[in-house]
Amino acid sequence: MNSPTPSRIQIRRPGTPPVQDRRRLAILAGVWLVSVILAVLIGRWTAGPGGDAGKQLDAAQARAESLNKQVVELQQRQATLQASDRISRAANNEVQTSLGERDEEIAGLRADVAFYERLVGATSQRKGLNTHSVEFSPETGGTWQYAVVLTQNLNRGAISQGQMRFTVEGVKGGKLTSVSWDELHQRTKVPGQEYSFRYFQQLTGSIILPKDFTPQRVRVTLGSGAGGATQVFDWKQAGAPAAPSAKEGE
Repeated sequence: MNSPTPSRIQIRRPGTPPVQDRRRLAILAGVWLVSVILAVLIGRWTAGPGGDAGKQLDAAQARAESLNKQVVELQQRQATLQASDRISRAANNEVQTSLGERDEEIAGLRADVAFYERLVGATSQRKGLNTHSVEFSPETGGTWQYAVVLTQNLNRGAISQGQMRFTVEGVKGGKLTSVSWDELHQRTKVPGQEYSFRYFQQLTGSIILPKDFTPQRVRVTLGSGAGGATQVFDWKQAGAPAAPSAKEGE
């Protein structure tokens, strides 16, 4: 008697997948989970310390460029300010120098005005061409500087012109001696000093006195030649009130 053939019919619960399908689903689930884990790891790696370092490096470079631009601008501004400061100091020094010169000029003009007021005042005597004063002051090297002031207030519209010469009289070796204009300049045929003015003029220059000579008087001659007007003054060293500073008063 033959044994019955086993039946191939399987009984499954409704909704229960086959074993192979379950395995396939399990594999797919595992692959999906691994891909998710890899994606998370890759995302962390790209956004982790390495990514932050790159961003920080870029930010630092940008900050350094900005600071470098600021440094360049500040250096240019400093150079501009230094140049402006030098210009301001130079201009200030120039102004101070100019003010000092103007103060000296004003003081000289005031002295001239005071001198001329004394010259042409109501009580002053009217005179033609005249030697007002003669003063001498020693210089280095043994020379003497002279200052001769010429005036005239008789004719206010006239211009006085000519040459001034003087000789110095004194004592040398116990004898009276006169030192001529040429000897005072240690040359021959020395022309007289030119003058041309309307009211007053100061003439200055330097002379050399002989050794062992004691000056006592000065004889001043004004005019176009030896026959001009002559006046005699006692030798006077500078130290009295200063003569006018202007070379010519009008």
